[in-house]
Amino acid sequence: MDIRELRYFAAVYHARNLTAAARACFVSQPSISTAITNLEAELGTTLFIRHKKGVAPTASAEQFHALARSIIDQADAARGMFRKPSTKTTVTLGMMRTLDVPRTIALLKPLTVRADIALRLVGSDERADARIISKSMLRTDEHFVALWSERYVAALPPSHPLTLKDKLRAADLADVPLIDRCHCERSEFFSRTAQRRQPAAIAQSEDWAMALVAAGVGIAIVPEGVAKGNPDVTVREIEVKVRREVGLAYRAAAPLADVLRDFVAQLQKRRRKPDRSRPRR
Repeated sequence: MDIRELRYFAAVYHARNLTAAARACFVSQPSISTAITNLEAELGTTLFIRHKKGVAPTASAEQFHALARSIIDQADAARGMFRKPSTKTTVTLGMMRTLDVPRTIALLKPLTVRADIALRLVGSDERADARIISKSMLRTDEHFVALWSERYVAALPPSHPLTLKDKLRAADLADVPLIDRCHCERSEFFSRTAQRRQPAAIAQSEDWAMALVAAGVGIAIVPEGVAKGNPDVTVREIEVKVRREVGLAYRAAAPLADVLRDFVAQLQKRRRKPDRSRPRR
C-alpha cells in the first residue's frame, strides 16, 4: 500500500461516497475505486459495503481508519520537517457558519496543503479577501463564483411519526416542536412562511442542531448537506421550495491575489464536474 491509497481510503471513509471522495481528492472515481480494491486485496478484508446511496464502512474499516489516519498525519509531518521556511501569503477567508463539515473540508484542503499560504478564517461579516457565503448574503460590490446549490429539508428524529411521510407540508409542522438555527441565512424567509411560535430550542451551530434533533427535542429545517451525512437523523423533503446557492464572493474593485485566483479556478473546475451521487433520503 502507498500513502496515496491511504488518503483515498480516508476520503471515502469520511464522505461515505466514492464520487464525493474523488471530488475532494481532485481525482477520477475509478482512481478511488482502484485504490480501495488494492487495499482490500492487500489487507485481506472488505473495507466498504456498496449500496445505492454510497458506501458503508465495515468493522475492518473502522479499525483500519485510526491507523491510516495516523500514517497520513505522520507522513505530512515528516514532509514538513525538512522543508525550508518560505515566505507565505496570508489569505483571510470569511466563512458563514452554516456549512456542512464534508464540504468545509473539501473547500479548505486546497488552501491548507499549500506551504506558501497562511490561511486565516474569520466570520462572514468580517473583513476578508474573499468569503464563502450563500448568494443571499452577497453585497452589491462583490462578484460571486457559484459552487453548489442545495435545497432545504426537514431533519427529524428517526422514530418521529412524520418519518412515515415522504414529503412534509407546512400543515404537518404546525403543532410540532421546532429547533431554530440562530445563524440561518434564510431565517427571514422561514419566519414569513411559518406560524409564529416559541421554538423548542435555538441551536448555536449546525452540529448542535443535529444533536438536538437526534435527541428527540424537535425538528429542524436545514440545508440538505447538513443533514444528509448524519446517521442519527432522518431526512424528509418539505413542500416549501426554497434553496440556497453557495459560492465564493470577493470585492469587484480589488483584484484577487494569485493564490485566490488559483483557488477560484480550482473551484470552478470542480463545479463543472458532474456529481452522480444521489442525496440521502
